Amino acid sequence: MPTGSVQVSPEKSREQLKRAKVFLAAGDYRRAVEACQKEIDEAPSAESYVYLTYVYHAIDGYLEALAKADRWVAVEQLYVNLAARETQDLVDPPEVLARIAKEIIQGAAQRQADVSAAMAARLNHVAVERLWRQQADWRKAKPDSWWAGVPEEWGW
Repeated sequence: MPTGSVQVSPEKSREQLKRAKVFLAAGDYRRAVEACQKEIDEAPSAESYVYLTYVYHAIDGYLEALAKADRWVAVEQLYVNLAARETQDLVDPPEVLARIAKEIIQGAAQRQADVSAAMAARLNHVAVERLWRQQADWRKAKPDSWWAGVPEEWGW
C-alpha cells in the first residue's frame, strides 16, 4: 500500500457526480458511466464504486422498462448512445437489432456492476450496505423512473 495519499477537494470530486446526475436525467448513460469512472479516478472510495455500480443498474433498469413498454426504437437509441463516441460514427454507425442490443447492453452492464460492487465491498462494506439500502428505498419510491436519478441522500 502506498505511504502517501492524494487529497482531492470534495467540491472537485462531487462535480463529476453532479454531471453524472444530469446525464442520468437526460438518458445519456455513456457520459454518466464516464463521469462516475472519473469520480473513481479522482477520489477512489467504496462510495465511488457503488455510484458506478448504480449507473450500471440504472442502464439495466431503463432497458427493462423500455422492453416492457415495447419501445424498441428507444433501445436502439440507447445502444447508439453507448456505442457512438466520435464523428466517425456518423458515417460508419454501429448497427444492431434492438432486441439483440438489449441483451448485449444488459449483459455487459450486469457484469460491470458485479465487478464495481465487489470492489466497493472490499473497500468499505458498511458504507456499501448503507448506500444499497438508500438506493433500494429510492427504487421503491420511484418504480417507473428510478434510473433517471439518484437517491437524494447521495448529495450529487
